[in-house]
Amino acid sequence: MGNDKAKTVASRPDHAPAPLRSERGEIETFLKRARASVAVRGTGGRLIFALDATQSRQPTWDAACELQAEMFQEVAGRLDVQLVYYRGMRECQASRWVSDGRTLASLMSTIECRTGHTQIGEVLAHVRRENERQKVSTLVFVGDAMEEKLDDLCHAAGSLGVPAFIFQEGDDPSTERAFREIARLTHGAYCHFDPGAAHQLAELLRAAATYAAGGLRALSASRNAGVVKLLQQLK
Repeated sequence: MGNDKAKTVASRPDHAPAPLRSERGEIETFLKRARASVAVRGTGGRLIFALDATQSRQPTWDAACELQAEMFQEVAGRLDVQLVYYRGMRECQASRWVSDGRTLASLMSTIECRTGHTQIGEVLAHVRRENERQKVSTLVFVGDAMEEKLDDLCHAAGSLGVPAFIFQEGDDPSTERAFREIARLTHGAYCHFDPGAAHQLAELLRAAATYAAGGLRALSASRNAGVVKLLQQLK
């Protein structure tokens, strides 16, 4: 991803404060698996920040343009982030890797949401390729819908090799089932946030960034409210 302009992913030939609602057992399982399989990194990390940019998500996209800077506050100098988004008619794009919130905000500010179907499968395929080139610490995905074949997404998630933090806006039950399964298969975590609840999304993004930059040790040491909400469920 060598320049400031977003590069198309889909066209590549090899593509195929309200409480957060996460189940205690699911988060406990995630943490146990991560402790067993994830090396704790003191410095450095690569996070892919993927967003549904279809028309229904314009308000949250606008909020995310401001809130994404929260991801860098606790991990300054220790995290590289790549923006991935989909919208419109089979448009799925990825930015270059950046290491500060201001640059990421500038990239996001040029993008408008457009009507279209979800392309979560394209996001997962891109993450897998990036991870094969150079290790990706974490995938963060924010969306409110799933319109694809769940079996196909589960197959892609099972071989992803990157823990996925799936953050669902709204409470559509079929979307929740799909998002939870993707999180489970990647040994990641699922959380719900209320529509328009910017503070909840900000907390979740900061928690994910802390994990990507420093592993579970950093996550457990963080006083970020989003982390506290997750860890309290284990007590």
